[in-house]
Amino acid sequence: MKIAILQCDHVMERFQEDFGNYPQMITDLLNSVEDNLEIGVFDVQKGEYPQNINDWELFITTGSKASVNDNEEWIFDLIKFTKLLGVTKRKLMGICFGHQIIALAKGGSVAESDKGWGIGIASNDILVQTDWMDNEQHELKLIVSHKEQISQLPQGAMVVAESDFCPYFMVQWDDHFLSVQGHPEWNKLYSKTLMNDRRGIIGVKRIEQGLTSLEKNINNQQFARWIINFAKRKL
Repeated sequence: MKIAILQCDHVMERFQEDFGNYPQMITDLLNSVEDNLEIGVFDVQKGEYPQNINDWELFITTGSKASVNDNEEWIFDLIKFTKLLGVTKRKLMGICFGHQIIALAKGGSVAESDKGWGIGIASNDILVQTDWMDNEQHELKLIVSHKEQISQLPQGAMVVAESDFCPYFMVQWDDHFLSVQGHPEWNKLYSKTLMNDRRGIIGVKRIEQGLTSLEKNINNQQFARWIINFAKRKL
């Protein structure tokens, strides 16, 4: 399977030695459940995109510290490219920032949450048992790190998982687009490192809640299997 990663940010340099960069995290995650993957990386902040979208079976948009509402040319270009993938019916998986980009491309909206930062491990109720899930599961636990989230969902989108904190946590937009507010590619140590680094930004109380949540189990590998299943499903 050929997968194009649309990279929207970089792990901070001082952390890359221990954790790698975001494309490597995603590659390692997918390689843990599927063999023979051919993965290409395109830095969309630099305007890099595949020359021929038909060469790729799945696109994955990464997270970013940027806001999808920023007045940046590369974000406008990414929204346009996402619309192109929709028109041409290419498979796309959006992660965090990528989840929100799909919402904007589909006519929804994204805003800063009045609940504050979501950090640590988030527990979400699964509302729909889809055909790309290979087991019946009622809860999805993934690491999160966001202060913005989808505030208005366009018509036709199906919410797959939700929580009180994030009502549109996981969405299937049609037969081709799937997205999630969480980070299935992150591990607990990276989450912990980032939280401790952001104590001055987020606030001590919320940081401590986030650190405590890391005691929960996460469903990263299960989610990786769902990504592959979604990419392979026949339409």
